[in-house]
Amino acid sequence: MKTPCLHAQQCPPRRPAALAWLLASAGLLLAGVAAAQAPLLAQKPETAEPELLPDSAIRVMESTRQRTRDATDWLARRVDSWFGDLPFEQGGKVSEGRLALELFHRSDRQIKLDVRFSAEFKLPNVERYAYLFIGRDDQRAAIQDTPEAFNRRQQLLTNRPGDRGVLAGLGLTLPQGVGLRVGVGAGLKPYAQARYNKAWTLAPDQQLDFRETLFWTAADQFGSTTALTYGYTLSPTLVLRWLNAATITQQTQNFEWSSGLGVYQVLPRLRRLSLEALLSGTGRHGLGVGASDYGLLVKWEQPLHQDWLLGEILAGHFWPQPDAQSPRGKAWALGANLKMHF
Repeated sequence: MKTPCLHAQQCPPRRPAALAWLLASAGLLLAGVAAAQAPLLAQKPETAEPELLPDSAIRVMESTRQRTRDATDWLARRVDSWFGDLPFEQGGKVSEGRLALELFHRSDRQIKLDVRFSAEFKLPNVERYAYLFIGRDDQRAAIQDTPEAFNRRQQLLTNRPGDRGVLAGLGLTLPQGVGLRVGVGAGLKPYAQARYNKAWTLAPDQQLDFRETLFWTAADQFGSTTALTYGYTLSPTLVLRWLNAATITQQTQNFEWSSGLGVYQVLPRLRRLSLEALLSGTGRHGLGVGASDYGLLVKWEQPLHQDWLLGEILAGHFWPQPDAQSPRGKAWALGANLKMHF
């Protein structure tokens, strides 16, 4: 929705030469080689800044985007034809298409290069409100409906073994903020998910969002994720957001919790700047809920070509503690993302 350093393994810190290499690689990724998260503030599109990429790179990216779009459109039409004879043009469409190339590194982890893909398909022969979805991402986070800000990728952590893979299935949007999904992950392992969303306007500039997700997998059995978000609009272009989430499964009976407080600034020319304080930990029947990892993360995002090719740079510092017996460590983090919307 690899061969990472395992979560419990302590990788050796990188030397300054490695840091220089990482920065150079990030620059090449955004400037030479040339989709998450949705816009934080609703605003009318603005004209993007002058081109930052050479013409040859733009042609390559435009060709890649068109081929990706054509391939996903072909897949949607092919699958829809299995369920009936209605023309795809009668309500069918491909939406939320994203392709991302990511490079990130934490000094207590290995350097990581990753590719993500996702898309949703409206299929007229399946049902009017049903859609097909497919993607390659963190399966565990997608099935458990972990908020985007708390994904291991967002905190520049390598995935756990078996988490990464392709997810596909059918979704159904129901009234009153209810959504259902059934599908399969890597190895054709089935899963099911039901989600409920509710939002309250506390004041003209304040909103509270609640999300409850029930899920089932063969590995976790039944589980649930509860997320609560408080948003405060400080100005038309500045938002304060406090997000809390907890997940528990029948198999482990542990609950994984996360909390994040962030400030998000929308700047002219579709640029975005954010600062987030993140905390996460694991608890079991009240035996301890201390933070196993916390830190600060800064993100800068801007268009590289029009409004569909975006570049993002991330930098942060974290204080991990694998278990109660280990001393709390320190780890800097850097990342660079190339995001394509199609």
